[in-house]
Amino acid sequence: MKKALILVVICVLAGFTLYKLLAKKEEKKEDPTETALIAPRNSDAFNTAFGNLMKDYYSLKDAFVDWDSVKVNQTAAALKKTTDSIPLSEFKADSTLVETAGSFLSSMSGEIQGLLGENNIEGKRKSFNMLTSELYDLIRTVRYDGAIVYHAKCPMAFGDSAEGYWLSDRAKIINPYLGKHHPSYKDKMLSCGEIVDSLDFSKKQ
Repeated sequence: MKKALILVVICVLAGFTLYKLLAKKEEKKEDPTETALIAPRNSDAFNTAFGNLMKDYYSLKDAFVDWDSVKVNQTAAALKKTTDSIPLSEFKADSTLVETAGSFLSSMSGEIQGLLGENNIEGKRKSFNMLTSELYDLIRTVRYDGAIVYHAKCPMAFGDSAEGYWLSDRAKIINPYLGKHHPSYKDKMLSCGEIVDSLDFSKKQ
């Protein structure tokens, strides 16, 4: 009788322990604080809008390559419009990521406005460098999966030791800081630079 009672107690304790372990495992599985902040695959509407933003950015980059201040202003104005119209409501992600993306877009818009206010192409290039940094971080935040984006560096964008960055839709180096009509180098430094990163989220969602 005593042995039977001990056996029942052991079975009850074992069952209770197993229940607690399973319950704890379920709680851990559902804990939102342990979920990585990774955006889901972007909607077609979001990718279309973001693709238009990238096209306008690349047009701005090409205008710098050509040393065309008029075209720089025109493409920058177009880029500001697409930047301001990105539909964040189509960015289905954690609220923290949505807020971060909105912050980058706001900074980009302000930087473009500053670029438009610069009186010379050198000042505009400095704004372009800052804009590039913000767009690079934005792409990584929203995990834009519409196309591969290459991140390139010029080691002498603002003098012999001051580097600058740009984004491109191809791995070939065409430097927007030294460009085709540099006062000292002409077009001889057009291919100066290197690819330092490539962003391809098409298979990483």
